[in-house]
Amino acid sequence: MVPHLITALTGPINELEARLLDSMPAIERWFRLEWMEHTPPFYTSVDLRNAGFKLAPVDTELFPHGFDHLTEEMLPLAVQAAMAAIEKICPEAKNLLLIPAACSSSFYLAHLQRLVQIFTLAGLNVRLGSLDPTLAAPRKLLLPDGTELALEPLVRRRRRLGLLNFDPCTVLLNDTLAGGAPPVLRGLYEQYLLPPLHAGWGVRRKSRHFQSYEEVAKKFAKLLGMDPWLITPMTGGHARVEAGDGHGFEALRASADALLGKLRRKHKEYGIADKPYVVLKADDGSGVGEGVVTLRDAADLAAPALHAQLFAGGAGAREMLVQEGVPTHERINDAVAEPVVCMIDRYVVGGYYRVHAGRRPDENLAAPGSAFVPLAFAESHHLPRRGAKPGASAPNRFYMYGVIARLAMLAAAYELEATDPDAESYE
Repeated sequence: MVPHLITALTGPINELEARLLDSMPAIERWFRLEWMEHTPPFYTSVDLRNAGFKLAPVDTELFPHGFDHLTEEMLPLAVQAAMAAIEKICPEAKNLLLIPAACSSSFYLAHLQRLVQIFTLAGLNVRLGSLDPTLAAPRKLLLPDGTELALEPLVRRRRRLGLLNFDPCTVLLNDTLAGGAPPVLRGLYEQYLLPPLHAGWGVRRKSRHFQSYEEVAKKFAKLLGMDPWLITPMTGGHARVEAGDGHGFEALRASADALLGKLRRKHKEYGIADKPYVVLKADDGSGVGEGVVTLRDAADLAAPALHAQLFAGGAGAREMLVQEGVPTHERINDAVAEPVVCMIDRYVVGGYYRVHAGRRPDENLAAPGSAFVPLAFAESHHLPRRGAKPGASAPNRFYMYGVIARLAMLAAAYELEATDPDAESYE
């Protein structure tokens, strides 16, 4: 099933799909060579937006949620990818400590359950440890299907982290560390900590990620002989803005105005009738679904209502990023939808659609009221039909999604290497 596109399945997206299919051998070889030089994140999810005239990632998560939306048909691939990831990191591993986020929603608990299932089937003993320093005894987490998981207090022993009578080879984080890395996670020199601490949102910045993505996209576009804009969300500047005194808003307005000018020229170049817009979002990944503002005219930044929207959730100051708005023209049952692709190591393991009936194509869908529909892989998305008409084959469309998602994952690898505080210098 390929969701309905308002812009019919013709034009630039189909041209991109055909180009990717025709270049499959070169693409896969290019990825293989890149992974010889760079280490992929342990697991990743990428939000994509299909505008009909371009396809681009708009968010890359290194502490992904949503694995509960993977269908049973996707599970074997996820398990195999988990096996490959673990064997590469710690071949002798038998114990995995999973540290979840402090979230009790039914969606997140189902996601945790699926992660435990994947890594258990990959041959690991999996237990959950809590970052809550007040937790003194194991606590039961009641899952949506009626089963339970045990959340246990962490035990720190010099340079190792574990649980009572549980010494893991690898510690897997599923907490974004938006508030910074707690002391209990620092100095774990005798274990693998994945993702690394500098991947947390207390350190990581979206502006840095998309800078790396632009670098990757230019390399990839050169390989295929295409305009990198067709797969890249243009990024403007970023600025710290404060509620009340309006500090930083002038820099934000100038960045938005400059980016809108570039987008108008691009739309004119490609004959795109849609009016361009930019999105203001938190550079540090905070406030998911909150404080995301759509802007078609930089002068609108002066509106008090927009200021209130920017600081939704009570934030007094925010680092804001200005980025090209990529509309989604995909629909599932008349509701706006965007694909989310899930990966473990360097492998695409499946994905799902984020759907929101109350949002417009130019709005953020990661908001209360969103629903999730698994990508329907009736046929393998890794085996596209190279002779099929573009837009007519679900495997072809999903292969295209997987290529763009892997570019974002590769960009994350570039980003983590560039921001590693412990990186060795050979200059």
